[in-house]
Amino acid sequence: MDAILGGKALVNGTDIWTEYGVFLAEKRRGDRNNLKAILSPAKTKTHVAVDIREENGEKYSASLDVKNQARDVKLCFALYADTREKWLAQYKAFITLLKQGDDGWLDIEFPDLDMTLRVFYKEASDYELLTYLWREGKQASRFYVTFREPNPTI
Repeated sequence: MDAILGGKALVNGTDIWTEYGVFLAEKRRGDRNNLKAILSPAKTKTHVAVDIREENGEKYSASLDVKNQARDVKLCFALYADTREKWLAQYKAFITLLKQGDDGWLDIEFPDLDMTLRVFYKEASDYELLTYLWREGKQASRFYVTFREPNPTI
């Protein structure tokens, strides 16, 4: 699995598959929600208009300087480990990495897309166990993490 999942997503230079057993996943086969979240362009800030009662329409500057709004990026991660103890340790370590980052900042690099998002952790949600945690053996889970990108790359 290292050849398939390794090197696909790095957080602050760390391969999340190699270090934590974490990879980007989809809820259903054929979904592309992670790719959509990463590549969706940010909304732009509104332009200031002058609305003069005695004239038709609105007046805008002759040159409209387009600027992006901050955006949220919601990604689905899966975590896999061979044992319950390893799974618990990796899960705690990964969440700690996301919350602390480098002074709170995370550089999430996607080498296949030649793209890096500079974000911070906002929240985790929709946690789902894919195996029964109280049984010995391989463990897997899936969860969503929302990040804030204050200065969007797209």
